[in-house]
Amino acid sequence: LTDLNAHYGHIHALRGISLEVKAGQIVTLLGANGAGKSTTMKCISGLLKPTGGKIEFMGENIFGQSAHDIVKRGLIHVPEGRRIFKGMTIQENLELGSFTLKDDAERNQRMDHVYELFPVLGERRHRDAGFLSGGEQQRVAIARAIAKRPEILLCDEPTGALDSSTGVQVLEVLQDINARFGTTTVIITHNAEIQRMAHRVIQFQDGRISSVHTNDTRLAPAEIVW
Repeated sequence: LTDLNAHYGHIHALRGISLEVKAGQIVTLLGANGAGKSTTMKCISGLLKPTGGKIEFMGENIFGQSAHDIVKRGLIHVPEGRRIFKGMTIQENLELGSFTLKDDAERNQRMDHVYELFPVLGERRHRDAGFLSGGEQQRVAIARAIAKRPEILLCDEPTGALDSSTGVQVLEVLQDINARFGTTTVIITHNAEIQRMAHRVIQFQDGRISSVHTNDTRLAPAEIVW
């Protein structure tokens, strides 16, 4: 990101954000509500059109591109609040996540891998997602995102409203995906402890980046204090 700006009407939500995320890193975005974290993520994934600046992904400018074109490039966004399709089965939700894959064999292989990461979803794949617990619905949201095996995974509060045990399980999956496939992962969180599993921590304040911290003593999710 280079000098990224965004507005909601007359509200200047992002004020010249410049940030580089390196391939294979886990990066956390911290800050109070309204600091600009979610707005930054929405601009990157094409859900919000920025009003100025530059967004580069793997050397190409994606500023202003549509969300579905950005998804095809391998940049996937798990929004806050899960946003799964509750009237559809788990299987149908995951199939939507892999809709850009044209090869049936590859799609089936990816689906098998997702169910390997989330065994409970495999056991209930024909159940409507709306009948799942909050933690299971969060797993569906993440599983749907990784069904395409993204280059970059953007997660907005992936442990929000989850109990500590379920939150740790979700973080362990994100860390496993990062370690196994080198998936670059950006996590928005209000839990300062989660920053301890990240390679870098970006602090937001009033639509700007106030600090960038490199973490040399990373923790496993199970070591995080909730």
